[in-house]
Amino acid sequence: MVLLESQIKLKKGDIAPDFELLGIDDKRHTLKDYENYKGILVIFMCNHCPYVKAKVDALNELFEECGKDIAIIGINSNDPTNVPEDSFDAMKQTAKEKNFQFDYLVDETQEIAKKYGAMCTPDPFLFNSQKELVFHGRIDNAMKPDDTATEKTMILNMKKLISGEKIEKDFDPSIGCSIKWKEE
Repeated sequence: MVLLESQIKLKKGDIAPDFELLGIDDKRHTLKDYENYKGILVIFMCNHCPYVKAKVDALNELFEECGKDIAIIGINSNDPTNVPEDSFDAMKQTAKEKNFQFDYLVDETQEIAKKYGAMCTPDPFLFNSQKELVFHGRIDNAMKPDDTATEKTMILNMKKLISGEKIEKDFDPSIGCSIKWKEE
């Protein structure tokens, strides 16, 4: 397991790269599908990573707290050839077992992860209603799978976005497993 910290490719104010990806609902999803929200949270994630597994409750809490105002989209960009636990069928199973209420999409070509500059899982990007990046970073301050969060960073920032408050810090790196890239 290679641990990485998220890096800055998209900067504050940059527009979310568009996508058309297959969801676990067997439908194609585009960024335009989420334009009636006050914001969009794109989380690069997967099934097997212990850092993502440790955030399952936090991911569900993001949806419970802010999902009616902010669209939440999980994107799995891992190569299932090397990590069968991250296959499309496994994504469906994980979402069902973990009761994910947000859209979970597969980035088979890995082009979307590259466009966003995603490096690790989880790697979250929060955009406002104009699709401008307002925050890239951690879900909370529990940086190891066994840590207990004492600050719910993403929920705080999502609530600020919903209420029109300024998000002071636009980058606070997430830590997780590296995205499993295809051999080129």
